[in-house]
Amino acid sequence: MLNLTTVSKKLRMDRYLRTQVVFGLDLAVSLLASLGVLSIVFLIIPGVAKNSSADLSWLACSLAASAISFRFYRVYRAIIRYSTLRELGRLSLATLGKGLLLWVGMLAFSSFTAWSGLLWGMLLIDFLFTMCALTLVRVAMVVTFDMVRSRSHAERSIRRVLVYGIGDKSASVISRLRNSTHYRVAGFITHGKEMKGHLLAGLPVYYFEDASNVRYVAEKADIDGVLFPYVADARSEQDRLINFCREAGIKTYITPGIDEMTEGKAVGNYVRKIKIEDLLGRPEIKISMDEIIANFSGKVIMVTGAAGSIGSELCRQLATFGVRQLVLFDNAETPLHNIRLELEDTFPELDFVPVIGDVRSIERLDFVFRKYRPQVVFHAAAYKHVPLMEENPCEAVRVNVCGSRQVADKCVEYDVEKMVMVSTDKAVNPTNIMGCTKRLAEIYVQSLGLAIERGEAKGKTKFVTTRFGNVLGSNGSVIPRFREQIEHGGPITVTHREIRRFFMTIPEACRLVMEAATFSTGTQIFVFDMGESVKISTLAERMINLAGLEVGRDIRIEYTGLRPGEKLYEEVLATKENTIPTQHSRIFVAKVRAYDYGEASGVMTELNTLAERVDIPDMVILMKKTVPEFISKHSEFEIYDKPAPAQAPES
Repeated sequence: MLNLTTVSKKLRMDRYLRTQVVFGLDLAVSLLASLGVLSIVFLIIPGVAKNSSADLSWLACSLAASAISFRFYRVYRAIIRYSTLRELGRLSLATLGKGLLLWVGMLAFSSFTAWSGLLWGMLLIDFLFTMCALTLVRVAMVVTFDMVRSRSHAERSIRRVLVYGIGDKSASVISRLRNSTHYRVAGFITHGKEMKGHLLAGLPVYYFEDASNVRYVAEKADIDGVLFPYVADARSEQDRLINFCREAGIKTYITPGIDEMTEGKAVGNYVRKIKIEDLLGRPEIKISMDEIIANFSGKVIMVTGAAGSIGSELCRQLATFGVRQLVLFDNAETPLHNIRLELEDTFPELDFVPVIGDVRSIERLDFVFRKYRPQVVFHAAAYKHVPLMEENPCEAVRVNVCGSRQVADKCVEYDVEKMVMVSTDKAVNPTNIMGCTKRLAEIYVQSLGLAIERGEAKGKTKFVTTRFGNVLGSNGSVIPRFREQIEHGGPITVTHREIRRFFMTIPEACRLVMEAATFSTGTQIFVFDMGESVKISTLAERMINLAGLEVGRDIRIEYTGLRPGEKLYEEVLATKENTIPTQHSRIFVAKVRAYDYGEASGVMTELNTLAERVDIPDMVILMKKTVPEFISKHSEFEIYDKPAPAQAPES
């Protein structure tokens, strides 16, 4: 396909014109100016008879004089688009030189004697004509160059894409991209030859069966990328078309979901590159957003850990629900400042309050609850990194256990309608400090809620706990880490060849949290169907491929060994044996052992005391006694799992 970019490349007008071309053009313009002089003489002075010999002499001398003078002054070697007044002066001298040489040449022809009285006048007009014509040509060349260059740059900035599929959404992409300054639809592409030769919306339908087909189509149609209208399409083609595109050196794109478009995350609100998050997991879990909105609209909502990955996304979604006021509670100054700026820009009508505070400070929590009187609290504040918490167990207990207890107690004290606590799959049969602290927080919150339901404790707050696995792209998670390693040329570090994890997207996780909170009828722990687990090594390979690189050749994968407290496989959250189904096919209620509130409260108090004293051995022993399924893995705390040696009887 021939376009302006191709033309400019062939003519090289975006760089320069050959000096021979400029020289020839100058000679032609000069000759035409001299011909114009003859025409004027014949029109103004009709009494002068035409003399073919004199005419030819005039034109021949003009051509010769121009060639000699232009070559002497080298006016054709100047880069025209950078011409200055100095170049115009040189052009004037060259034109004057042409006139002088033309005068000398004409005097040598006896056939011109009849015009001898007109010679000086003709030479003056010829000078003016030639000078004006050469100047106008150069101005025209500069204007043409600028036009070609701007069009050429515009063409180069527009990516020509093929849309995957021939369905309604595939066809609708044309109208969405009609005014795009970034992308232009050049046709459609499908698997198999059934639609070969057909047209859709006036554009050709191409087919592919292997990598060679994709390379051929890319070259034939001058294609820069393939655009997928659905995430599901990209997932289904990740091992076929996306790989073929990588081999052919063309990009893969996707049209964003409605949540991304409203938040302005996609390029031009039309298209973005395919990310690893698009290719992982399962079909997105559908949520009844109308019921969720009705449940939170018009209420004061508080989110702890509001600047974190989950907390900030909860805030973004709650901001669209018509809440009366949104209280953002976090101890991280810069991230909280960033989410504040984002909400101010994206939701200018939202009444929200950013509060710097720590869940370990009972006084700060009391101030926030007393001043703003939240009706619903989402508790997302927690320490979450397994190796770091294994090295700092006392702080893990103070934040994840004692902090959660203090938030729950304040919810009861200030008559909060519902507290929703964000937990993790690592709380199931924990093998590390972090997972055990989250299980302990669950134990306290559940025991408090059940005590309220049974009338054993005062209050009206309902407590809901939600468990889910790893969240794609959360702060400090594996995907941002791998991206950073790829950008630095590798290697990518994976702890074990067989390590597997469950994943879900941040928006999906937050919607599930709110959905569970909406139809909860009491104190319950909800778990989500996370789909199939993913090998982390496979994840690393896919990310390398999406970056257009090759595993082993461009980026190496190194295996570093399991870290302290790390599991090889995460627990499956939702099974028939350990859950009860709900009205939502992907949300379940976990079957867990209930704890007595008085006993749980006493344990939490003792744990807090031990954590403040930094009495790690006694604290870990108490954690394992309270959560007997807590068995440490690859950790220094494994010694507390062994039975104490038998002591010799006293003599």
